[in-house]
Amino acid sequence: MASIEFDDLQHRLKALEEENARLRALGMADQTGRRRAESALAESEERYRTLFNSIDEGFCIIEFFDGPHGPLSDYIHVEANPAYTQHAGIPNVVGQKVREMVPAEADGWVELYGGVLRTGQPIRFERELVATGRHLELAAFRVEPASRKQVAVLFQDITSRKRAERELQQLNETLEARVIAALAERKLMADLVEGTDAFVQVVAPDFRWLAINGASAREFHRIYGILPKVGDNMLELLEDQPEHRDAIRAVWSRALSGEAFVEIAEFGEPGRSRRCYEMRFNGLRDGEGRLLGAYQFSYDVTDRLREQQRLREAEEALRQSQKMEAVGQLTGGIAHDFNNLLTGIIGSLELLQTRLGQGRVKEIDRYVTVAQGAAKRAAALTHRLLAFSRRQTLDPKPTDLNRLVMGMEDLIRRTVGPEIALEVVTAGGLWPTLIDASQLENALLNLCINARDAMPTGGRLTIETANRWLDDHGAGERDLEPGQYVSLCVTDTGTGMPPDVVERAFEPFFTTKPIGQGTGLGLSMVYGFVRQSGGQVRIYSEVGQGTTMCLYLPRHYGKDADKPSALTTRSPARQKASHTILVVDDEPSIRMLLTDALEELGFSVLEAHDGPTGLKIMQSDATIDLLVTDVGLPGGMNGRQLADAARTTRPALKVLFITGYAENAIIGNGQLSPGMQVLTKPFVVEALASRVLDMIKDGTGRS
Repeated sequence: MASIEFDDLQHRLKALEEENARLRALGMADQTGRRRAESALAESEERYRTLFNSIDEGFCIIEFFDGPHGPLSDYIHVEANPAYTQHAGIPNVVGQKVREMVPAEADGWVELYGGVLRTGQPIRFERELVATGRHLELAAFRVEPASRKQVAVLFQDITSRKRAERELQQLNETLEARVIAALAERKLMADLVEGTDAFVQVVAPDFRWLAINGASAREFHRIYGILPKVGDNMLELLEDQPEHRDAIRAVWSRALSGEAFVEIAEFGEPGRSRRCYEMRFNGLRDGEGRLLGAYQFSYDVTDRLREQQRLREAEEALRQSQKMEAVGQLTGGIAHDFNNLLTGIIGSLELLQTRLGQGRVKEIDRYVTVAQGAAKRAAALTHRLLAFSRRQTLDPKPTDLNRLVMGMEDLIRRTVGPEIALEVVTAGGLWPTLIDASQLENALLNLCINARDAMPTGGRLTIETANRWLDDHGAGERDLEPGQYVSLCVTDTGTGMPPDVVERAFEPFFTTKPIGQGTGLGLSMVYGFVRQSGGQVRIYSEVGQGTTMCLYLPRHYGKDADKPSALTTRSPARQKASHTILVVDDEPSIRMLLTDALEELGFSVLEAHDGPTGLKIMQSDATIDLLVTDVGLPGGMNGRQLADAARTTRPALKVLFITGYAENAIIGNGQLSPGMQVLTKPFVVEALASRVLDMIKDGTGRS
């Protein structure tokens, strides 16, 4: 189309030139002819100008001249139609020289159009204008006569077409590559599916195989003795093996219903080889979501399961070994400490017996004092062990930690000594916590003593309370449930602890102190007590920078906190009382001591060795003012069950539980019914007397 237009325009221009020449010649012949010629020439030029300005293609006439680069080495644009700017992208081209417009491209254009001028042979070509980035299709011919040194150029912008051609070419070039890649990918996937150890099956809703890889077919043959292929019906193949057919139908029916699931099951003929498989099922759907069937990826996990079982057995053996090692360390520590204490008790009693036989009564007090001291230390050791194992009897009450800490400030200051500066920082609006205040006082004192020992040359000890709201992250770092907690932190500026010591700090009988300066039960007692109270203990320490021990205790949402208990024990009122007390304990020596101690106070005492016997007495007509019973009793009825049964007929009965192990599941971890209290073994007679006299209250609550 463009070529026809170029040829037509070229012919028209030549015709106009020839007519103009003829009219000029006629004009010189005579005057009349000249006027006629001028009129015709004007019409011809008008037609030329109309054609020149209205054609869609760009058109220009260039004229060569001699320049610095030699004869006819440059040209100037003498005419250009409006479409020139549209197609070439260069405005106001008339009067511009090519070497000024595009210096870098000028030689090429001069050589190209100069050839047309010299030879008179028209040319047609395509060229990209580097200056504007446009692609042009051009035609050029010489304007006659040659002496005018002019060349006419006709062109149009074909940039869009060239871009489309390039894109089509790129598409054609990449299409083949994409097809090759797609085929290669398909082959790769096929090779992967066929070469994998996984068992791959695709099944239609009628239980026929749409696809099955070689591994799956071979495994099916190995287990069932049948080699399947695409198109076979798995249920028909197993027609003579109904048990296996039904198992396969059950699992594939779920998948063919559209369910996606993972299942581990065992398949195979008992006489052959039964194996365990992890099977991953999913529905096969088309682009519109319609269910076409189901597919399965299976793996033989028999060896993996066996290895996991061996690993579990090895881990269990390791845990048992670690447990026995811990028990050995614990029993060794207990044996060492108790042997020392028992030596003092037994030796004192032997010497006491010897001195009584010799009549040397004056020396008796010294041996009694030694035996009592050793026995009390043994009791303290037992309490520490129970605290570590979270089996001690607690009496939790709403407690204000600020008041507890401030109440102990003077005692702690005297304990740590003048070389250590004590600072107490209490938080405003501190939440209460449900805790056994006396046990917490012991724990705080223990932490302060440890801090003092870590600062042999003095330092600063800081006790701080705070409210803590722990989110999932903060609670997870402290092994707690997310929620609100109250913290009690003790910070020292002492020697600090290396990581291996921090890791073992709560182990019973582990201590870094010299022999004779620590039992290694202090921190384990604190840890067990706090954990039993629903909290957590964390150590933050760096060698040479000091240590912070933080207790995190759950916030209590009940009533206002009670005042913390004092560290002193009041003496019981030694008043006589005429009341009857039933003592139930399976240990004869304890019944004897309880009976003698209570009779010494003036009470009438009845005894029973187990729960059923005690219940018979309670169901009799005897007047009973107080039931004193061990919690752990033989005979199928423990102390709490005895008390509850007795209260069915004696609702106002008061009960004092005595326990040496703190069976908290039985007594409710301190949450006892009104009129019930707990006394922990071992105890001194004064503690028993004080508790009994408080509960009797001069005859109230008589049953």
